[in-house]
Amino acid sequence: MYDLIILGAGPGGYVAAERAGERGKKVLLIEKAEIGGVCLNEGCIPTKTLLNSAKHYSHALDSKMFGVHTENATFNLEEAQIWKNKVIDTNRKGILYLMDKYKVEIVKGTGVFNNNGTIQVGDTSYSGKDIIIATGSSPFMPPIPGADSSSVLDSTDLLEITKVPSSLVVIGGGVIGLEFASFFSMLGVKVDIIEMMDEIAPFMEPEFAKNMRRAMKKVKFHLGSKVESIDGNKVNFTKKGKDLSIEAEAILMAVGRKPNITGIGLENLDIEMSRTGIVVNEKMATSKPGIYAIGDVIGKSLFAHSASRMAEVVVNTICGDEDSLDYDIVPWAVYTHPEAASCGLTEDEAVKRNINIKTATLQMRISARYFAENGMTPGLCKVVVDGDTDKIIGIHLLGSPCSEMIFGAALIMQSGMTTLDIKHTIFPHPSVSEVIRETVLAIEQ
Repeated sequence: MYDLIILGAGPGGYVAAERAGERGKKVLLIEKAEIGGVCLNEGCIPTKTLLNSAKHYSHALDSKMFGVHTENATFNLEEAQIWKNKVIDTNRKGILYLMDKYKVEIVKGTGVFNNNGTIQVGDTSYSGKDIIIATGSSPFMPPIPGADSSSVLDSTDLLEITKVPSSLVVIGGGVIGLEFASFFSMLGVKVDIIEMMDEIAPFMEPEFAKNMRRAMKKVKFHLGSKVESIDGNKVNFTKKGKDLSIEAEAILMAVGRKPNITGIGLENLDIEMSRTGIVVNEKMATSKPGIYAIGDVIGKSLFAHSASRMAEVVVNTICGDEDSLDYDIVPWAVYTHPEAASCGLTEDEAVKRNINIKTATLQMRISARYFAENGMTPGLCKVVVDGDTDKIIGIHLLGSPCSEMIFGAALIMQSGMTTLDIKHTIFPHPSVSEVIRETVLAIEQ
């Protein structure tokens, strides 16, 4: 009998195992593939590693304005893939070290729930006082005629290629689609994005999404367009009643992800489900006592860091400590060139909640450091404030290195800081982060 059994060893599962093991719990971690889950092996880490390689190449080509001249700069995808694999392997070893340190038992195989609540892996049955379902998600493949063409790839497939395609059509203008479009366009690939909505990244402030498109000059965007079929290497779509088509060497299907809820015996548990995944309460508890679910499988916040924080909530709850997750202050980042990041409510979200708000938006280049390092590359900072309490409820950024700054926004909102608190806080100069304080100062009192 284990204190805790965890199904899935992604950033939710392995963090839960680490935290529980650290607190002396007897933990079993079950994973059918590689430790680290999709994030480490097929998602977050490999994409960011390859994007970094492409950014180095892009900087080499565009460095003349900074007094740096390079000749005959080339990009070698095979070598970039070797570095990507080394990064994955090193991180995987790091996780295994932690599992060993905290005496977490690891079983490789597919875990399936039995009728009695135990978990079957092969011929062996395991039981635990508490169980966490952390099985993650997989790329969603919509029922588009021809989507099974050999030229259609999902994000996992595209991460393994060793030859740069001459052209790429990306179906979907969300995070995954944008990051791959940014990566390949920086390598000189002809990239088209087909997006059904009228704007990319619907979770982003509209002005920021528009500026991101402007910054990604080498990508052609087809907004308000519906893919009707795929014929080999040709994508057929409609836009404003017109029939259009684009041919490309490769086609990326990036229209979202689906929770991994099949093949694990959930039907034997009679757990409450929704359209987006497993239903949980604020403690990540399912409708079945002693069984919790975290990460993509619940469909609430599809970020690795959300899964990790959910894991901590569960472990703390099991150990008798009060804890919960505030979904309003989960930060996100898109690692395109330029980057985008946000935490808290957008202006539209705040208005829909009938919050009396005040906002200000400034160009990133008011920061001397941002301008020195990025020139006229589009960059914005927007701050949303609750006009009644003066608390900051949203900070939105466009422009590198905002992915490294956004934790500060989360801390500001987690701490309930007001505009006055920010005015009394010293930001280092010169730094890009100064733009947050300057934007707060620009809000009318």
